Amino acid sequence: MFFTLPDFSDISLRDYQETMQRPFFSLSKRKRVKPIEYISPDKSVSVHVSPNPTYGMATIWDADVMIYLASHLNEMRERGINDMSPVIRLQPGDLLKRICWGTSGRAYERLISALDRLQATTIKTNIRASAKSRETTFSWIDSYTHLVDERTQRSLGMEITLSKWFFDGVMDKRNVLAISPAYFEITSGLGKWLYRASRKHAGGNGPEGFIIGFETLHQKSGSESSYPVFKRKLMELARLNELPDISLEIIGADSTKPKMRMVMRRHLADRVLQSARKPRASYSKDEGRGEDLVDPRQAMALIAQAAGDLRSSGAAGRKATTLPSPPLRRAADILDADIYATIRTDFPGWDYDDLMRRFDAFLGANPLELPRNYSKRFYGFVKEHHRRNKYRL
Repeated sequence: MFFTLPDFSDISLRDYQETMQRPFFSLSKRKRVKPIEYISPDKSVSVHVSPNPTYGMATIWDADVMIYLASHLNEMRERGINDMSPVIRLQPGDLLKRICWGTSGRAYERLISALDRLQATTIKTNIRASAKSRETTFSWIDSYTHLVDERTQRSLGMEITLSKWFFDGVMDKRNVLAISPAYFEITSGLGKWLYRASRKHAGGNGPEGFIIGFETLHQKSGSESSYPVFKRKLMELARLNELPDISLEIIGADSTKPKMRMVMRRHLADRVLQSARKPRASYSKDEGRGEDLVDPRQAMALIAQAAGDLRSSGAAGRKATTLPSPPLRRAADILDADIYATIRTDFPGWDYDDLMRRFDAFLGANPLELPRNYSKRFYGFVKEHHRRNKYRL
């Protein structure tokens, strides 16, 4: 009775870009009852978000559900399914697994609370306004229903009806952007919003990335934090520099109006090499480049990072040291011991060192796929390899 979802590994994650750089969600897990009122500096874009007194405002974590639903619609469109509507039928467990919430009873309760907030939060915006309508008012979802078999009382899944505004936007494939699966591992509310905004801004700007002021980011985020607190949190996120896909750099950290440069990690090597070719006089102190030429060791570290040096299983964004020679990398030495033991038990008979070299080559050619946990992602790689080739053993 339901559309059969493809294997999780085959579903490409997509986010709806018109919501990625504006303040549509609360960045706090605490119940927010204060509305968001945003008007862009040129007065061309307005967003007003009204929370429900009972449920509060939809949060940036609730947006995980909307990302999944956008990805679901995009997958159906890519597969040529013609009978598309705002009504989506799915198994809650499939959704929860894909957004990394787990599948416990507590996770299901969390999903219900998120759906309540998504349905109860009211948004009014002139984004995508037409000549006939200056503004549109909507909630993220119109309704949701948990379906059960009347005879057995077993769950048949969930039916979620999207708002027309969201559905129409996602159905235009120009409005969706690919995001990293590691997005769901970001724990900070501001970090999740900053990733989405950075992915939207920096995605098409090559090695130079996108530069934006802290004050503008504060306005766009809709954060309830004061500007000094917001600024401190941004500085910390840039210092750690652990967002997937995105590299962050502070320009003019000591100035009264600091800025942030956002660069896709896949462009880091190109940017370092371009910078290294520039003469000393070409750097501008206004751009925060008072340190002049890039140190060669720093350049090599960044190039290694961009190429996918994953000696440790830490988050993408840490500085790499030296690129290991692929033949010397042994799965038993690199992987977490418990995960390596599980791989040997679940998928016996394979040359794991050879699979690791192939996995590293894949990551080197696909910087957007850099994992935050190397061992867990390698487990998934071996699982898929085993599924496709187990009959050849």
